[in-house]
Amino acid sequence: MSDVNIVTLIGVALLLVGFYGALSRPNVIKMIVGFAIADTGVNMIIVAVGYLPGRTAPILDSAADAAGAAARMVDPIPQALVLTAIVIGLAVTALMLSFAVRMRRSGGGMAIDSYGEQKW
Repeated sequence: MSDVNIVTLIGVALLLVGFYGALSRPNVIKMIVGFAIADTGVNMIIVAVGYLPGRTAPILDSAADAAGAAARMVDPIPQALVLTAIVIGLAVTALMLSFAVRMRRSGGGMAIDSYGEQKW
């Protein structure tokens, strides 16, 4: 099995474990950790899809031939998307954690069941 298939399988496994953790746990913090794990799985899948075996990193410098460089490099777009997704995932995780802190300070517990009919 090639390296790309292994990374794709690990990414899918992380995605499934993350969704399971987010949907099956009543604790808000555990749900947030599940979403973060699923986010990591999605990033791994995107990187694995964008990888082409036998090609090099998309760095063009004076030593590389500009005309034939495109045939020897991987596509840089998935890598740029993953870097952006990492930053957005960090911001969303921080926002979810701030909501969890606010929920805890409002007098309730960390279980999502205790917030059934609460209105903000």
